Amino acid sequence: MSGPSNGSPAPPRASTNNTNGADPNELEALCRELKAKVDGFLDTPTDDELLRSVQNQIIVARGVIDEALRRYRPEELSLSYNGGKDCLVLLILILASLPSSSSLRHSPSSSSLPHPPQPFPHHLQALYIRPTLPFPEVDAFVASTSAAYHLDLTTSSEPMKPALTDYLRTRPQVKAVFVGTRRTDPHGAALSFFDKTDAGWPPFMRVHPVIDWHYREVWGFIRALGIPYCPLYDKGYTSLGGTDDTHPNPALLRDQNTAKANGQTFRPAYELVEDKEERLGRDR
Repeated sequence: MSGPSNGSPAPPRASTNNTNGADPNELEALCRELKAKVDGFLDTPTDDELLRSVQNQIIVARGVIDEALRRYRPEELSLSYNGGKDCLVLLILILASLPSSSSLRHSPSSSSLPHPPQPFPHHLQALYIRPTLPFPEVDAFVASTSAAYHLDLTTSSEPMKPALTDYLRTRPQVKAVFVGTRRTDPHGAALSFFDKTDAGWPPFMRVHPVIDWHYREVWGFIRALGIPYCPLYDKGYTSLGGTDDTHPNPALLRDQNTAKANGQTFRPAYELVEDKEERLGRDR
């Protein structure tokens, strides 16, 4: 499997960070190209067990995204985005799903929608909740991908609950948030594709299209489609938090001879195999 030439994200027609004044066709053009890329991957026969598994996961995730787009208007949807691998996969799948959504075009199926078909959005709403001590590389990657993928990004340095409370206070139209949580994440084991927030939290629907993806499948998708990712992953980090609780994964530590030969102490994140080892580099 060939991987991406990782660096600054450069998807087609990506240009500005403030998308409110962007050409109204820019996001749509980008989404159609991403859709073609994902469709091409799905249509490519393969004997690789991992890639076949990724193809199956894409089909399921797109079904969840399509259902969310059927239930909610674009302005009612947002994405929880911190530049990590899981929400990056989710972002690409959302954008690739927009062109075929019946809620965004007049079609025979549009009569069954809970709301009239909507014009293609100019941007995708997103919320970045920064850790107390963020990595500069993560902040830079969030900024560059927000521009590249036309995110209308709100950044908060508050803890999660007040950050969500403030976000929904300023954007009361938001009714559902896409979240890149996977079942092996903390608090992810009992989640489903659609879950309302728990009592005591700001009320909205959490949408989890990649909840059943495994670690290897996340990286299988990223590398097969050549999606640029945060450079920390090439330094042995496998789960990203703040600088105070996140370290290179010890399971990826190279032996001394290999480390001296290539100048890298840790192998890249995509070489990890086991889900249970993903958070070995996290203190919490």
